[in-house]
Amino acid sequence: VHLVESGGRLVQAGASLRLSCAASPLRDIVFTMAWFRQGLGKEREFVASITRFGSEVEYGDSVKGRFTISRDNAKNMLDLQMNSLKPEDTGLYYCAASGSAGPIRRPSSYEYWGKGTQVTVSS
Repeated sequence: VHLVESGGRLVQAGASLRLSCAASPLRDIVFTMAWFRQGLGKEREFVASITRFGSEVEYGDSVKGRFTISRDNAKNMLDLQMNSLKPEDTGLYYCAASGSAGPIRRPSSYEYWGKGTQVTVSS
């Protein structure tokens, strides 16, 4: 499973941004997918996860109400709509995929990772 993120760029605080992750191939071994982020000098942080058919989604406390995760299995795509961006949202955003079912917040539970796309929010 190969994951490629896109959509990251420099934006001003309050702006919106949509990240996408193209997964190829998205085989039956992949169930839950997620977004994580990592700021400079910080640990990798859970952003959001979505189960295989989208029945369960979870969000990190810092993004709840502002970010929306979605997936299109027919197109092998995972998206993250980010609204009301804040400078503290700055970081390298990673797409991840897991062979486990259910909502998962632990990075160690994800077997597949993209290389990340940089989001920078200026104040």
